[in-house]
Amino acid sequence: MPDVIAALITGTQTLELREFPQHPPGPGLVTVDIALCGICGTDIASFRSGHLHSPAVCGHEWVGTVADLGKDVVGLQEGERVVVSVVPPCGHCPECLRGLTEHCRTASMVARGRDPLAPPHGGFARSITVAAGRLLPAHPDLTDEEAAQVEPATVAFHGVRRSRLRPGDTVVVQGAGPIGLLAQQFAHAAGAGQVLVVEPSQGRRDLALELGAARAFEPAEAADLVHDATGGLGADVVIECTGVPRLLQTAADLTRAGGTVSLLSFLAEPAQIDGARWLAKELSLVASNAFTHDDVRRSMGFLADGRVRAAPLHTRTIGLGELEQALAGLAAGPSDDVKVLVDPRSAS
Repeated sequence: MPDVIAALITGTQTLELREFPQHPPGPGLVTVDIALCGICGTDIASFRSGHLHSPAVCGHEWVGTVADLGKDVVGLQEGERVVVSVVPPCGHCPECLRGLTEHCRTASMVARGRDPLAPPHGGFARSITVAAGRLLPAHPDLTDEEAAQVEPATVAFHGVRRSRLRPGDTVVVQGAGPIGLLAQQFAHAAGAGQVLVVEPSQGRRDLALELGAARAFEPAEAADLVHDATGGLGADVVIECTGVPRLLQTAADLTRAGGTVSLLSFLAEPAQIDGARWLAKELSLVASNAFTHDDVRRSMGFLADGRVRAAPLHTRTIGLGELEQALAGLAAGPSDDVKVLVDPRSAS
């Protein structure tokens, strides 16, 4: 079988194309020909900072077609279109045995690319071989461009589900990148009374409004406008999606007494907070990391029936040869791009 060429982030501002030998999938494994793979915020942060994750998650938002099945794989067939997930709860780790299946240690290891079956590269490649439990059939009503965004949509779904949002709540979303734009839609679908979006980019603010935000404004206006929109109370829930460490405290400042700060972004550096102000407000911090196997099915349903729209987030599709330039542009700061998809079948 021909070798697989995969793009890997190997250091600060460094992307390399490497060859990996491809073998027939072993027992319980499936080889998938990748159609599209999205560039995630963690890919951008890794490229910018040199903070490297497992190679298996360098490109982890993909859709593709089953090309080959290993022994003992059931429920999938060759030619079937699939999206990437995490495995179901294992049922035997300490967390599962305590009833904490949403925090299954095995599923967490898979999500971080630290399990024994983790591939040596991620989805910036023509094909990838993964554990069969990581795959779910793509909803037939989704285009490839939408299906390639199921993974980030599920991250947003999981974060909103954990945020303690109640019907009628005022929700502030900090950051109108892909996760923020998806989170605002899931918050609305969950019954939020109004969703306000804080974002420095005019283009992204416009998109937030198109996708249903009640207001979208610049960071400098946030304190006054949230105050006015809530009668001086502050937001019931603030969802932090920027990945900027100092904005964790800003999120707390925008939250009402007794409210919830939902940390949905990956903070690559430590965040400094004013603990006294958190204490005075009796704030709750709810962090959200990845998602569950069942979350993927549920978020796909929202995308398929149109309650949450991913297509407007898709800015452009590039080939592997353009990936380094795209990462450099996204890592440099504000960008007109929202979601860039990579077609690994195209060299340019």
